[in-house]
Amino acid sequence: MTSADDILHFAPAHDTPVPYMQRLRDYYVALGYGNPYRWAQYATTPFTPLSKPLAESRLALITTAAPYKEGAGDQGPGATYNASAKFYEVYSAPSNSDDFLGISHLGYDRKYSTAEDPNTFFPMPALAQLVESGRLGDLAPRFYGTPTNRSQVTTIEQDCADIFALCQEDEIDVALLVPN
Repeated sequence: MTSADDILHFAPAHDTPVPYMQRLRDYYVALGYGNPYRWAQYATTPFTPLSKPLAESRLALITTAAPYKEGAGDQGPGATYNASAKFYEVYSAPSNSDDFLGISHLGYDRKYSTAEDPNTFFPMPALAQLVESGRLGDLAPRFYGTPTNRSQVTTIEQDCADIFALCQEDEIDVALLVPN
């Protein structure tokens, strides 16, 4: 007789995910911070409804992907974790740019994930198709990159403020954040 686990292709019971959130909390205490890491969690959702339909809106893509950093080693798909590729300032580049963007500077599950498909961390071609089809009004003239290695205070007070200023400059109606 075939079990439901076999039919559904469930992993064996011992194959459980790494409890990375608890591991990170414990790591902060072990580093001597005196308290566990606290995830940013709002009591209410910081959300503003659209003031016009998407078909009439200008969208900005915000990514945590990094531009190529000269001398920082392997940054391509399949690269091992590469702290040298980290960036520390908000940046922007033309939306139609075909310059390299990568995610080697981020900690992600490299056993079950790859960076082979840039659409997973930078879906600009898919967004351009939405504009072409009329489902999305327009793309911002540039996209924005934001670092991931900041304290919550620095992220909120500096990086978010910088991104917001760029969005205002480019007259953005809606933003799509693609965290990696």
